[in-house]
Amino acid sequence: MIEILQWSTLAICGLIAAARVPSALRGENRSLFYIFALMTAAILLSIEAPYVAIDKALGGINLANLLLRFIIFGAIYFVGIRVTRGFGADHAYRLITGRTGMTVLLVISLAMVCMFFLMDTSGSSAGLARVAAKDSWNAALVEYYGAAGRAYPSYVSLVLLPAMVRAVGSRLPVLVRVAAGLLAVGGVAIALTLLFPVVPPEWGALEFIVNYTAVLCFALGLALIWAARVRNKKGALVRRTSTET
Repeated sequence: MIEILQWSTLAICGLIAAARVPSALRGENRSLFYIFALMTAAILLSIEAPYVAIDKALGGINLANLLLRFIIFGAIYFVGIRVTRGFGADHAYRLITGRTGMTVLLVISLAMVCMFFLMDTSGSSAGLARVAAKDSWNAALVEYYGAAGRAYPSYVSLVLLPAMVRAVGSRLPVLVRVAAGLLAVGGVAIALTLLFPVVPPEWGALEFIVNYTAVLCFALGLALIWAARVRNKKGALVRRTSTET
């Protein structure tokens, strides 16, 4: 089930990213293309086989995991910019792109990098499972490293959540409100990842479900916003044409 969820999510994000290529080449909404391209790369690095292959090419010391974390940071940053601009959430935009947001990103990134290099990261292992199994020191560092990796996406998601909740209850077009609802669910799912350290080991599959629920909700929510915009453009064109004739 987990593999099906991983590969299906990869296919959805990859297809949407590919569909955005023509528009990106024309300079239209490039941030949306960046989001789906980064999501696709992140999901690819979350799957065991491609992760191991890529990490071995990078030296076999799990640099692919560190790369994955920063790809996720980049994706959620662009999501924050896209959503706050689209919904006119100026305060949330400042909290993400302003001094506060940049400070949060810098502090979390430095903490994450420091913990990564304090670990014995030799031996490619998706999720750093083999690293954590080496001894208690590495196991503890993997937990702290993972918490740092989840902190920035959670910060951005919680900043976006109030605007998404307001949008759901607004008089915006139905597609946009559905999109806001999906983004809100995705944001809650990302915030819930902060609770992973207290999840019992036998519930490990729950972590995958929460992670991929967040990705799918964000992907579908952004795709619906794009669809709503295309629909509005077509409607405006039809109205203008009928008026001219």
